[in-house]
Amino acid sequence: MEETKQSLLGKIQYPKDLRQLSVDELPQLCKELREEIINELSVNPGHLASSLGVAEITVALHYVYNTPEDRIVWDVGHQAYGHKILTGRRELFSTNRKLHGLRPFPSPLESEYDTFVCGHASNSISAALGMAVAAQHSALNTQRKVVAVIGDGAMSGGLAFEGLNNVSSSPNDLLIILNDNDMSIDRAVGGMEKYLLQLDTNETYNDLRFKASKWLHARGFLNDNRKKGLLRLNNALKSALSHQQNIFEGMNIRYFGPYDGHDIKELVRILRQIKDMKGPKLLHLHTTKGKGYEPAEKHAEIWHAPGKFDPETGERIVKDTTGQPPKYQDVFGETLLELARQNPRIVGVTPAMPSGCSLNIMMKEMPNRTFDVGIAEGHAVTFSGGMAKDGLQPFCNIYSAFAQRAYDNIIHDVAMLRLPVVLCFDRAGLVGEDGPTHHGAFDLAALRPIPNLTIASPMNEHELRHLMYTAQLPDKGTFVIRYPRGCGVLVDWRCPFEEIPVGKGRCLREGNKLAILSIGPIGNTVEEAISSMENGEWKMENYDYTKNLNQDVQGNHHSQFSIHNSQLSVAHYDMRFLKPLDEEILDEVGRKFQHIITIEDGVRDGGLGSAVLEWMNDHGYHPEVVRLGLPDKFVEHGKVSELQQLVGIDKESIKQQILSSLSMAED
Repeated sequence: MEETKQSLLGKIQYPKDLRQLSVDELPQLCKELREEIINELSVNPGHLASSLGVAEITVALHYVYNTPEDRIVWDVGHQAYGHKILTGRRELFSTNRKLHGLRPFPSPLESEYDTFVCGHASNSISAALGMAVAAQHSALNTQRKVVAVIGDGAMSGGLAFEGLNNVSSSPNDLLIILNDNDMSIDRAVGGMEKYLLQLDTNETYNDLRFKASKWLHARGFLNDNRKKGLLRLNNALKSALSHQQNIFEGMNIRYFGPYDGHDIKELVRILRQIKDMKGPKLLHLHTTKGKGYEPAEKHAEIWHAPGKFDPETGERIVKDTTGQPPKYQDVFGETLLELARQNPRIVGVTPAMPSGCSLNIMMKEMPNRTFDVGIAEGHAVTFSGGMAKDGLQPFCNIYSAFAQRAYDNIIHDVAMLRLPVVLCFDRAGLVGEDGPTHHGAFDLAALRPIPNLTIASPMNEHELRHLMYTAQLPDKGTFVIRYPRGCGVLVDWRCPFEEIPVGKGRCLREGNKLAILSIGPIGNTVEEAISSMENGEWKMENYDYTKNLNQDVQGNHHSQFSIHNSQLSVAHYDMRFLKPLDEEILDEVGRKFQHIITIEDGVRDGGLGSAVLEWMNDHGYHPEVVRLGLPDKFVEHGKVSELQQLVGIDKESIKQQILSSLSMAED
């Protein structure tokens, strides 16, 4: 959209510019902000519907509060695109989610207006309370205001309740804004969501109560002790008269609402009223996810992150996938339904991701055997453990990065009793544009030390089906299967089920100079690299083959070595299992090879490579082992192919390492 049509937004670089506008100009600014987000995301995909839904909240907060001195803590960064545009990043917004561009979610590493990391839901109340307490303990920041904005179903998360509990008992002036749109990515579920839909408080009552409290406080009648007593009495009377309990006021958190979260003038008025109130407060706002863009309002689930689209017609630009391999998540969903038809003990569990993990496929046919527990990963695991304890066979599907929140539950509530729970970790490895908060980088290394776990990763869709079938067979205990985001490699992916012996890998190609051990789908990239080298594809960008083939690390030249007389001779093993390791393969490799490369789409430290090194050392083998994987740092955002190149696990990097290791083998 041309700048002439963005007359108000064009004047704003930072919130201080926003505060120069009149209240009457704010509705137009919200309209322009939505248009900016729609037009940009139509060509540079991201999280659309959530940011459209909070346009008025975003503008009102930066208008009333003195940011960045005052703190706004966003919960789930899906909501924060408008916030980015208004805080000095409008010119860079076209780089959002791109390699080396703006980060996908707010981060203090990017802007002083981003007060906390918010890639995972439900942490805003706890973080904001910490900031509010810190302000009280600082001689310089005692007047600082702190606001937590929680929404998109995040109030169902256990951490949100832990934060509320502490808010109610700690001295603070925190304001919690509940952006209630009845959604997460899919439709929000659970008792809290139903409760919020029914919760109502009269606006006139709130105004009278606020004015009365100010009058009493000004005359010295309302000290802290009396205030708490009056609050409890008031809440009891209101509950009796309205026949309605208010959970927030029951915790001595002042409740205001619900109000229309899209009435910008009213929002400004309310925020100004309660800004200087003492004690914790909660402002309940009803919003519409996708507000201002009809296609997104009608189908918020689809338009949460719709990809590219035509902003005029609302037509999504979807690639033709005819003849293409399916997504791993869809193979999981279809396979689970097949298994559930055969095994009546199977149930499906997901924390708020039925469409994201394709559990909705089973959910449509077997709604009584599928459970969306809301944004509650720890509960999802323990709930699955409870069902497994009494005879069911849960398949609990969680995004790998979100499963980090259930680490204790996996250890204490499932693995300790070796309960038959199948933990399916979707989005394992590098996920792309969602960046470091969403990369499934740590699952292999984090889970490997835990007793009683079987940990596996399929190389392709057939292997995924076989592992899922194997995991639900009797006496398999707690079984972890991790697989990546996106498409697989097999168009003809349906196959008869076969049991895979637990802890058994496979040799994909024989060799006698170099052994490559891989786990999971990265093995396909290894195969591509080896095959291309066998076919004579030697040219690689930014690589000096003469140096690497003819000179070792000490600078000595190898006069006889060439890739042709080496006959390549690279063996490749798909380990399949990180735990238990295939000791027959490792013994064969240890006896036969002095040079080994391990490759994994996870952190290098603590994963497959570390496990192989430990085993070799424990069994008296001392080969040269090169470990390829994610480095000891948080990997940024970008396309998966870009990030694989960045960390050295793409096809070209693997070829480079093969050549380097072969030169060492010839020495």
